[in-house]
Amino acid sequence: MKCREFIQLMQVQEFRDDFYPGEDVTVTLDNGDRISGSIREKTKFPELYRNDGTMERKAFARYFVRLQHQPDDEALVDEEHISRDRSTFTKQKLRSFIKNTVTREGWSGAPWTVKPDIAETYRINTQIPPELTQEAQAAQKKANVSFKRGEFDGTILDFFSPMNQLPRLKPKGGKKQNALEVAHLQNIQFAEYQRALAGNPAFGRVGPQGRLGQLPPFPTDHPGYLMTNGHPIIAAKGQPPPPRPPPPKYPIEDLELRPERNNSHRPALRYLSGDVPAFCYPKKAGFDGISMESVGSLLETWNTLNVYCEVFQLDSFTFDDYIEALQLTTDTLRCELLIEIHCAILKKLVNDVNDKNGQVQVSLPQLPEPDSDGLGSTPDDSKVPTPTPEPEKPPARSTRSSLAKTEAAELKEADKVSLNSSGEPRYHRAPEIDRSTRGYDWKARCRKRDFSDGKWIVIVVGLINQLSGNPRLKLLCDDVLSKLAPLDKEATPETAISQYIESDINTRVRILQMLCTLCLETKVIRTYMEDCNTTMTDYRKDRIEVQRTRKAFIEELRVLHDERKALQPESNPPSPPPELAEIDDSKMEIDGEEEADEDVNMDTEDEEPHQGRSLRRANDRAAQRKKKQDEEKERKERIRAEKAKKPSKEEKRLEKVLKKIEDIKEKIKECEEEVATIENDLREADCPRTRCLGKDRFWNRYYWLERNAMPYAGLPDSSTADAGFANGCIWVQGPDDLERQGFIELSQQENGQYHRAFGMSVPERKMREEGPTHVFTARQWAFYEDADDLDELIAWLDIRGVREIKLRKELQAQREKITAHMKKREEYLADKEDSKSESSEPTKRVSTRNKSHEEPTGPQHRCFKWKNLTALKELGHLHSTKPPLTGRAAAKAKKAAAVTIVEEEPEGRQTRATNRKGKPLTRQGSRYSF
Repeated sequence: MKCREFIQLMQVQEFRDDFYPGEDVTVTLDNGDRISGSIREKTKFPELYRNDGTMERKAFARYFVRLQHQPDDEALVDEEHISRDRSTFTKQKLRSFIKNTVTREGWSGAPWTVKPDIAETYRINTQIPPELTQEAQAAQKKANVSFKRGEFDGTILDFFSPMNQLPRLKPKGGKKQNALEVAHLQNIQFAEYQRALAGNPAFGRVGPQGRLGQLPPFPTDHPGYLMTNGHPIIAAKGQPPPPRPPPPKYPIEDLELRPERNNSHRPALRYLSGDVPAFCYPKKAGFDGISMESVGSLLETWNTLNVYCEVFQLDSFTFDDYIEALQLTTDTLRCELLIEIHCAILKKLVNDVNDKNGQVQVSLPQLPEPDSDGLGSTPDDSKVPTPTPEPEKPPARSTRSSLAKTEAAELKEADKVSLNSSGEPRYHRAPEIDRSTRGYDWKARCRKRDFSDGKWIVIVVGLINQLSGNPRLKLLCDDVLSKLAPLDKEATPETAISQYIESDINTRVRILQMLCTLCLETKVIRTYMEDCNTTMTDYRKDRIEVQRTRKAFIEELRVLHDERKALQPESNPPSPPPELAEIDDSKMEIDGEEEADEDVNMDTEDEEPHQGRSLRRANDRAAQRKKKQDEEKERKERIRAEKAKKPSKEEKRLEKVLKKIEDIKEKIKECEEEVATIENDLREADCPRTRCLGKDRFWNRYYWLERNAMPYAGLPDSSTADAGFANGCIWVQGPDDLERQGFIELSQQENGQYHRAFGMSVPERKMREEGPTHVFTARQWAFYEDADDLDELIAWLDIRGVREIKLRKELQAQREKITAHMKKREEYLADKEDSKSESSEPTKRVSTRNKSHEEPTGPQHRCFKWKNLTALKELGHLHSTKPPLTGRAAAKAKKAAAVTIVEEEPEGRQTRATNRKGKPLTRQGSRYSF
């Protein structure tokens, strides 16, 4: 038994023989009966020793045990008559107790300390003694190593240096020395040490009686000596330099790495917006009409609509088509993408009139009921209204232009002081537009799915007007409504439609952002999230099962490889275990040689004998040629015989093992493919969150939106699936306010410390290492669209930093897919530019004498190719159109369609009603027409 195991056994035995009050035990009586009980009191008696040091009595304990079935009786027993259940106290429980109550640091030799919660409960001091700290232990180890090597710092500790030690004095004979002689030799040694230390030959001279004499006074004024606490110290000469600090263990904090001096910087970013941040000089300018604050909203709404496209019953669409659709400002072209997005969202906010009576699916703030005139009045009608002052009369001599200017100024002042019913200033006329038709507000329009001819814009105006009752959204809603329903325009639905058509992309994306935020509160979205979570749980279980099966196959493959090694002949060296030779090269070479030899033989047989003059030794050469042919023939026959020879049992078994190995490899490959499929399904089902690829040293976040809860290229059956990408860019977001204030914009003192350590502050380092383009806040976005820039970004990241090593790993893992989508997007936009250039070219003159020619109605936009095939497949109609009538309503519509009205002809003939066959109705047919 090892010493360590023996000590552990003794410790366990010591605790096992000790009992404590309140513990349930079993008492063994003198007659052998065993009775259960509980310890009430414990008394310990120490051991006793005699005068000569021998033990008179061992330590023992007495226990008062309250018997279980005899509550009035108690038993006084010792540890020999008391025991506990075997499962109550075991070595495993003792180990668990130690593991759950104490802990220690990760360095070697660290002391055990009680955990904080237990120490606080039982008031145990957890302060580590100074001699047990890591610094003290390291210093002790260093001193031991220096002592063994003979390296000392020149202090009084050099007294113990091996270089200053003299050889030990040994007695002459082999007889044993007594204690006095040993003490005498030790005194002589000590005197020699003192003399060697002081450098004085007369120092510590031994007296005539063998005793140490009086030591002479030490020369304190000697220039080569120093005095410390009354003891001499020799000046250190040739003291070795202090050891270098140990190298840091990477990865560490990114900003603690020293800046590179090779002037390398991050590849330049590109901005979608035209207003780039300060001190930024991009290579390509962005869109002038898009503000920087709208870029985040564009990405958020596009991601929401594509992640939940199955809920909205929309086809997926690319980000470039989405931006192009939001930038359209003409009313002559009908963009199905823009209209279907709004109508699909509105249908999820309010149910159909036949579905739960058109219940609203979100909680909306309540607005005060407007007055009948729509302009608002004071809430208390009993009060006398304040008389309005009469308008000033124009001067006697006034022209038409001066009168028009006066009226315009009066209207402008009236708009400024326009108040609503509660006395607050009015910025829009949205309530009037919403209730332009009595009893037909935005909720009624949405219930009846009245989206045609731009009526969905009127519904959006009414919805945003009700959202303005929320104090947090009031400023945003008033700003949007002031553009859709201005005070200087007539309060009609046509005004709202025309204002939306003329609005810019920033206003439209703010509207979509509010609608998407509302949709996330609906029950249908919540149910979809819960279903996705349940599906992800099932996928994880399936992945565990497949991985378990794969692990079993790998173990079986390892056993088969061992069996193959045992069966493989020694002449053929074994191939590496992971891969087996699939093609027998030797057989291929033999077959090739056979074919070549046959060709040679055919050539020699067809060759005619030479009729000219015979050469010397021609017969010898012919004999040699014939001999070679016979040898080749024999070799071929031998090879054929080896092939025809039946394999042995070992060869058959080896062939069977090789076949099994190939089968197992195929099964392992199938398991890996199934795991990859499950991983992709897990990624597409993870809809509640948008994951970023990682962060760089300056806390910038990097996103690849295609990998978040959607197929990489969008839905495979969508109308724009041929594009081959969804977003095709790596998006970069600036640091959050907390990260920026805590890690980049430091205090003056911290900036000074960082500048002393690295020669620059953190903002200066950011401007230097990021190059000419930056993002400073979380509201600023930029992107990469080129595969070369992606490779440069991966090379710029430093794997020694804790954040950039994770970002680099993610980018390298997704590099192939990201690069492929970037190239697809480049081809897609190139085709778009080509189509634009073709549409801008002047069309040739076409003769219309015999056929009609249709001129193009406007520029060809890529977003017009998008069709909502999902809605047509699942609903049978688009979201913007009303569903087909069924039942009685369909019969009435069919009956009404039977009676048509002939259109007015240019000749001025009278229009007459016709029946189903197109004949004019008689009086009898029109008798019941009212």
